Amino acid sequence: MITAEHLTKRYGHVTAVDDVSFQCEPGTITGFLGPNGAGKSTALRMLTGLSSPTSGRATIGGSQYADLPNPGRLVGVMLDAAAQHPGRTGLETLSLAARVMGLPRRRATEMLEQVDIADAARRRVGTYSLGMRQRLGIASALLGYPQMLILDEPANGMDPAGIRWMRSLLRDFAGRGGTVLLSSHLLGEIQATADHLVVIEHGRVVAQGALQELLHHRGTVARGTDPDGLNRAMRSQGLSIERTDDGAFLIDATPEQVGRVAASAGQILIELRENEAAGLEEIFFELTGHATTGIGASNDNHV
Repeated sequence: MITAEHLTKRYGHVTAVDDVSFQCEPGTITGFLGPNGAGKSTALRMLTGLSSPTSGRATIGGSQYADLPNPGRLVGVMLDAAAQHPGRTGLETLSLAARVMGLPRRRATEMLEQVDIADAARRRVGTYSLGMRQRLGIASALLGYPQMLILDEPANGMDPAGIRWMRSLLRDFAGRGGTVLLSSHLLGEIQATADHLVVIEHGRVVAQGALQELLHHRGTVARGTDPDGLNRAMRSQGLSIERTDDGAFLIDATPEQVGRVAASAGQILIELRENEAAGLEEIFFELTGHATTGIGASNDNHV
């Protein structure tokens, strides 16, 4: 498992990550979400031993990353595809990593073929497109036959075919019992790929759990012939109620509760239904309070 236990990171008077706890189980893909500056990259750096927590603990398979004898054989990591040496070829990049992990050189060739950039094996990485560097980074992460993956923005720069390929790859990895922690600003892709979510804002976890549970908007949509009377009836019973843009009401109660209150108050209902599930984008903005213009950049490395 990938585990964060009360992770906190302070830089002087600034708290970048504040008491963050979550757990990624085998066989699952966990989407790690938050607006720019929320602390995602800092949390990932602590998980992978690149930054020491001020307090708390981050473990990979029960051990801290720095204590793993050969970390690439247990967890594949890609935090920045642009960090690869631009003067090396793709084959040299993977061959060197394979040698460090004690793997045969042929593993590098196998991975270039698996991520579909074998024809660029002898080209320098500096000539690669962003999408190709992302594929090379994923190849590096998968090189050591890991049981876990930690990926930051792996789909950044990929075309639709590349994103679809990556989604299939991650689902197959999790389907074989692997554990995936995936950070991305592509909310639609997270919704299509992940089955669990961890959402942070200002360094703190604001929501976590199964994707479908978080997406489900609890409550009831109701509309009556006397809107003011229906409003008063619900409020008299202590129910939270608010007007929607189309003139109906969203009430924090089950349809049965709303129907009973309306009937006892003599209110005639012309619409009564469970509120529909919201999309991830809507839930994200609701949890973080950020407008759509707030998620345009690809990382939050400044915290």
